[in-house]
Amino acid sequence: MKNLTRNKVIVIAGPTAVGKTALSIQLAQAYNGEIINGDSQQVYREVHIGTAKATAEEQAMAPHHLIDVRDLTERFSAHDFVTAANSLIAEISLRGKLPIIVGGTGLYLQSLIEGYHLGGSGHHDEMRDLRQLLEKKTDTELFSELSAHNIKLPELNRRRAIRALEIATFGEGLTNQASDYDFLILGLNADRKILYERINHRVDVMMSDGLLAEAKFLYEQFPVAQVSRAIGYKEFFPYFEGEIALDAAVDAVKQNSRRYSKRQITWFKNRMSVAFEDVFADDFQANIAKKIERFLDDRN
Repeated sequence: MKNLTRNKVIVIAGPTAVGKTALSIQLAQAYNGEIINGDSQQVYREVHIGTAKATAEEQAMAPHHLIDVRDLTERFSAHDFVTAANSLIAEISLRGKLPIIVGGTGLYLQSLIEGYHLGGSGHHDEMRDLRQLLEKKTDTELFSELSAHNIKLPELNRRRAIRALEIATFGEGLTNQASDYDFLILGLNADRKILYERINHRVDVMMSDGLLAEAKFLYEQFPVAQVSRAIGYKEFFPYFEGEIALDAAVDAVKQNSRRYSKRQITWFKNRMSVAFEDVFADDFQANIAKKIERFLDDRN
């Protein structure tokens, strides 16, 4: 097991069906880690298939958190996630474990990592441009910028330096404090054709596992619940009302899931500047291991 430094957090981000769950379990086992769910729907009890939760067998392979923590009648926001995730990160770190956040809800992950809620800023494009500019600077250039703004950091850390410069530029719209943790974001992606095939196949498997019954349960018992509006459930409501055929509803789930995966990739690229690794590339495992080793050995 690794002798981990404090305040290190790994984030596994990427589109639906790309393989985030499998990698998170693999890394938790290899690096003495515990997994924190970063998906907005998996927090809800009683719905497991359409939310693509890790199975009971998968959850038994590594500690999981923030799964099944809300009733279907309750709401769960980005603020709720940030509060809960920060508390869990602190607890896991104090136990000498490595926190691993896995999920595809970009708003949640960015709100945690960048320390602000996007609703509080009207400068998304400008912030993205500034971020891209700062990330291209060398350490010397970056910390020269800090000096020019009379900003002093207690330690040399590129992410915190960039965040501090963003706050100096767009402080009016950034309502939250930057995180005290150092994050490594592992972006997972795949060739679009392969990814879409995986999405279609996963929906077929979900149907075999009882997705229709789960959707009907929501339709009959919790039609206005937050999770009932999620992809994988809402598409069946017109079927239950006799408006469309079942095949059309299933096709709609697949199509909406594919479109959602594209939006996820766009969010992570444009809003968070995530560099993606192809999960089917021959050097995928080696690249991931190299990034993690470098990150955990970084004493910044």
